[in-house]
Amino acid sequence: MTDIQPPVADRRPHSFTMHGVTTQDPYHWLKDPNYPDVEDADILAYLEAENTYFESVMAPHRPLVDRIYEEMKGRIKEDESSVPQKDGDWLYWTAFETGGQYRLWWRKPAAGGPDELLLSEPELAEGHEYFRLGAFAVSNDGRHLAYAVDDSGAERFEVRVKNLQTGEHLPEVIPGMLSDIVWTADDAGFLYGVANEQWRTDNARFHRLGTPVADDVELFKEADEGFRVAVGETSSRAWIVIGTGDHVTSEVRLLPADDPFAQPILVAPRLVGREYDVDEHDGVLFIHTNDVDPQFRLCTAPVADPGNWTELIAPSPQFYMTGVECYRDFFVVEGREDGLDQVLIHSYEGGDPKRIAFPEASYAAGLGDNPEYHVEKLRLGYESMVTPGTVYDYDLATGEIETLKVQEIPSGYDGSRYRTERLKIVARDGTEVPVSIVHPVGFPRDGTGRVFLYSYGAYGHAIPPGFSTGRLSLLDRGFAYAIAHIRGGDDLGQQWYLDGKLEKRANTFNDFVDVARALIAQDWTREGRIAIAGASAGGELMGAVVNSDPELWGAVIADVPFVDVLNTMLDAELPLTPGEWPEWGNPIEDPAAFELIRGYSPYDNVQAQDYPPLFISGGLNDPRVTYWEPAKWAAKLRVMKTDGNMLLLKTNMGAGHGGKSGRFESLRETAEEHAFVLWQMGVEPPPAPAG
Repeated sequence: MTDIQPPVADRRPHSFTMHGVTTQDPYHWLKDPNYPDVEDADILAYLEAENTYFESVMAPHRPLVDRIYEEMKGRIKEDESSVPQKDGDWLYWTAFETGGQYRLWWRKPAAGGPDELLLSEPELAEGHEYFRLGAFAVSNDGRHLAYAVDDSGAERFEVRVKNLQTGEHLPEVIPGMLSDIVWTADDAGFLYGVANEQWRTDNARFHRLGTPVADDVELFKEADEGFRVAVGETSSRAWIVIGTGDHVTSEVRLLPADDPFAQPILVAPRLVGREYDVDEHDGVLFIHTNDVDPQFRLCTAPVADPGNWTELIAPSPQFYMTGVECYRDFFVVEGREDGLDQVLIHSYEGGDPKRIAFPEASYAAGLGDNPEYHVEKLRLGYESMVTPGTVYDYDLATGEIETLKVQEIPSGYDGSRYRTERLKIVARDGTEVPVSIVHPVGFPRDGTGRVFLYSYGAYGHAIPPGFSTGRLSLLDRGFAYAIAHIRGGDDLGQQWYLDGKLEKRANTFNDFVDVARALIAQDWTREGRIAIAGASAGGELMGAVVNSDPELWGAVIADVPFVDVLNTMLDAELPLTPGEWPEWGNPIEDPAAFELIRGYSPYDNVQAQDYPPLFISGGLNDPRVTYWEPAKWAAKLRVMKTDGNMLLLKTNMGAGHGGKSGRFESLRETAEEHAFVLWQMGVEPPPAPAG
């Protein structure tokens, strides 16, 4: 234990009353009322003090951080490049230079010719602490590139347009963009959406090249503050798609790609609880929807009569249909069976589909980059917890699979040193929860082993059992690494998601705890030898389970944790809140939702008890989980907890939700977290002081 004392945040009286309940919130002052501008001197001083404490405490462990970082870096091919893919007259790919943090975007003529550098991310990132490339769209004729950049982490992107023939940028610049970019058929301009003052994309606009941005035309405006607007295109690129929706309801309009000012075609009006998305083939819409079953089904309708839906593929209790993509001669249905990815190729003429077979019992697979409408080979991606990322081409005529690339690990990788399993663990209500686990050969099954347990459990977001080079630093130190596919994600179908939200939210937390207890009962590990991690809504999970079952955990990583749930859901002025009510409930209008959230919100339920060691991170510019959520949580934990365990808060002062942006800088952050786990769980203590 270090003698360095952590900062203690002021407690300043603040309370509010809602539904007859008065809540005290003495750390409310950490929320800057001028957000997203954070200039309050007291707030910044506290965050900087926590960062100074973090650096001081971690200083003796820097050799371990550096060692893990070098291990992770050694597993990354420094001049990594993607497999070129044809789109029209060109082959496109990305590549890193040796030592480069960011990508270069390349192309060359498909018929043969010199390589052409389209965009240099390193040049764009130069001088910025943070950089992220957002939308990237080359015009159909290949002459222009429209792209978007964020250099703060605030996810307010700036659109720029480059003439690829001259290399010069057009004068127009569009600030505040938060969407994809879709070119019209004649390449005269493109569609996009800007974020309003509340960071909500409620519009779709058209920009004509060579004209002032002030003259851009708003083609669609969404009135519901809880809905977000997105732009896209069908696989044939004949139609531009304007979609709007929240977490449970969607609505789609179509514009002819050659006439963006035409009257939009409404496919079907919004109906609460109905989600659908649309592709098109030869004048027929292919509509993927959950209108009659949470497993989804596929319907068709004529473009001329888009509301006249005819079922093409019925919902199946075994097969969860996650998406449909149309090509000229076939269409592809993706989904999951028992939580495992499936890819089925269907003929427009009917008949049984071709199912692509994958070799392992647990894996992640799906369509790769397939930009062309007419393809004879389908690009696929595949990986498992022991198999590095692999790129395939599937020959549609012969059914043969050609391996184009296997993720290269320069420092070496021997998959035979590891084993992966898929467990079924029975939760307290009798539900079977799948767990994907990878461990070194010879992992002890006598209760002495250490387990790193990760999960998310929200928004219907599944966590695939994929490959990770960073994970190897834990496996090679004897850990097993497990992913709990808990309710709240859609790992086993949309009902799995529905059973972990709103009034059923406790299932998510209970599933995670029950998985941990079962791993103990099955002698994988024991209490205090389980490290756990989650980010964002997964950070909410971390906050809930350290409140409920603190004795189980040996170390906890909570990245950008959504822990101040009640206050956030009560603040309709925050950017995301209205769109989040379908996920969490609306505690402003609904007393039951207020009580439900108040009952599990991690910040509101911190209590005087022992807590495990905690590593908490936040981002000053994070628009998704605002910086004050982890800051308030850490401040309250410091004064409430009754143990002497380590608690660290690290706030990225120049980044957002995803942490630092360069590929190596992000590795260093992971190395810090792994070092914290190893330190707290006694695997690699720091060297003894000299003398």
